[in-house]
Amino acid sequence: MDSSSTMLFNQLKTSKPFFLMAGPNVIESEEHVMRMANHIKAITSKLGLQLVFKSSFDKANRTSFKSFRGPGLVEGLKILEKVKVAYDIPIVTDVHESIQLVELLILFRSQPSYADRSPSCSCRDWKNCQHKERPILCSFYDLIVDPRNFEWMREANCPVVADVTHSLQQPARRKLEGGGVASGGLRELIPCIARTAVAVGVDGIFMEVHDDPLRAPVDGPTQWPLHHLEELLEELIAIAGVSKGKQSFKIDLTPFRD
Repeated sequence: MDSSSTMLFNQLKTSKPFFLMAGPNVIESEEHVMRMANHIKAITSKLGLQLVFKSSFDKANRTSFKSFRGPGLVEGLKILEKVKVAYDIPIVTDVHESIQLVELLILFRSQPSYADRSPSCSCRDWKNCQHKERPILCSFYDLIVDPRNFEWMREANCPVVADVTHSLQQPARRKLEGGGVASGGLRELIPCIARTAVAVGVDGIFMEVHDDPLRAPVDGPTQWPLHHLEELLEELIAIAGVSKGKQSFKIDLTPFRD
């Protein structure tokens, strides 16, 4: 087991008040990703949050074949390597085929695995993922957030992450010019989901962030504006500071006596 990845896993598991996985949905260009990483790292450093930078090299799971997919594996990994080195931050990205894992393991040297669950898998089925090495569990079950799931996922004894942007996605709700469809979403409810998750006591927040979401080529309606990232994180930190969500409530069922 690689000691550096074990150390990172333990850092995420014990992050206070929570860690943040954030970045643009997909790599649009090297310049854009580097700029976004710079801004997000500056904000999280100021607030004292552990950051894992997220962006995808290939969005293969598109609703329409006409949708933007990104630079691809080879070019995308070169860009993510530059982000990793320049800002000294761990990286999370999508994997769509098993062959892509070889290149990812060479680049990231066995970081903790990040499991993003299919809506067809219940949260309590996460126990079946415990064979994975250092798993981190994330859920947006059926695109509807049920806070009970955060409690149930803790049973796997892994860091639990709330995906506060994909949980508000509305697949195939937007019609594109020239034909095709794209995902819609309810960006205005991102703070609502994030506040709920932090109050319940998740270990991490997953949030796709963009500096110009109206022009984002992928999932623009569910990317949080960079303008408001610091403001929202400050509020979430405050909520986490007063919540006892990570502590089990000890319920006394003995008869009440006056």
